[in-house]
Amino acid sequence: MYEAHPHIGTNKLPGIITAMREKIIACGGDFIFEKKVVDFIIQNQEIKGVKTQDGNSFDGDAVILATGHSARDIFYLLHDKKILIESKPFALGVRVEHPQSLIDNSQYHCNIRSEYLPPASYSWVQQVDGKGVFSFCMCPGGIIAPAATSPGELVVNGWSPSKRNNPYANSGIVVTVEEKDMAAYKKHGALAALHFQQAVEKKAFDIGGGKFVAPAQRLVDFANNKISASLPDCSYLPGTNSSDLKEVLPDFVHKSLQIAFAEYGKKMKGYFTNDAIVVATESRTSSPVRIPRDVSTLEHPQIKKLYPCGEGAGYAGGIVSAAMDGERVAKMIEMAINKN
Repeated sequence: MYEAHPHIGTNKLPGIITAMREKIIACGGDFIFEKKVVDFIIQNQEIKGVKTQDGNSFDGDAVILATGHSARDIFYLLHDKKILIESKPFALGVRVEHPQSLIDNSQYHCNIRSEYLPPASYSWVQQVDGKGVFSFCMCPGGIIAPAATSPGELVVNGWSPSKRNNPYANSGIVVTVEEKDMAAYKKHGALAALHFQQAVEKKAFDIGGGKFVAPAQRLVDFANNKISASLPDCSYLPGTNSSDLKEVLPDFVHKSLQIAFAEYGKKMKGYFTNDAIVVATESRTSSPVRIPRDVSTLEHPQIKKLYPCGEGAGYAGGIVSAAMDGERVAKMIEMAINKN
């Protein structure tokens, strides 16, 4: 009861989101669907509203920009309009899937998990030559799912149903990516990390063979630079293709993961096994762009009444922290309006 879990159960989210929307409407809010923002209405360095793809305009006393970490069209729009944004460190790696029974046995130290025990999870951090390698969004009884946002790119993510009753356990295992690691993309300026991220996702798509089939290796084979002769069953429905993930991942990411997997295998019995599969690529851990804002007002430093918010702006790392950041921004706007 006291432990935090990354997922309440993805199957529950549609009902929860519907209830949230109904509550906001009851409080006077509006929801406008099928409207893609393609431009900002700015006068004298102050935002007045937004324009949508169908030619409509929406005005407001303030604009909260809370797009999420994969809204690349908005990042490009800001960059093209010379509105200040910054390249930001993030993390990139793979998603690893084990049989849930193996994780249960290792964590509970028993052959069969009792019906009164939940499917076991794990969390780990490993330092490799100054690089942080860590588990991210661990999903007990979960499923690996495709999560790409553009054609010709491959991204995987994980989720758990509320009962956590699938036969697999998966987790993102990622490596920190810093500015020095992206030197080859420096020419892209504030979009350097975005282009770095995108290049890896395109490689994953190509090496997987298209149709969102994911390149994959068995875990021990991955650590030993061996292409797997076969792959274990996997929850990723588009399918997997036995590949050399060294061709997909940047060299420093690949080497860091190889060492970290072997080291963690010494700490968690049974983890380092060829019964586990490594699937590429987990690359959307956080935004590769930060939209700066003033510390005291939370406004963009260049455009008045523009409030960057949440994960896409680089100020949150998940659902709860994004919600808390949204509360901060809303209260700050209320204060600003009352003051004027």
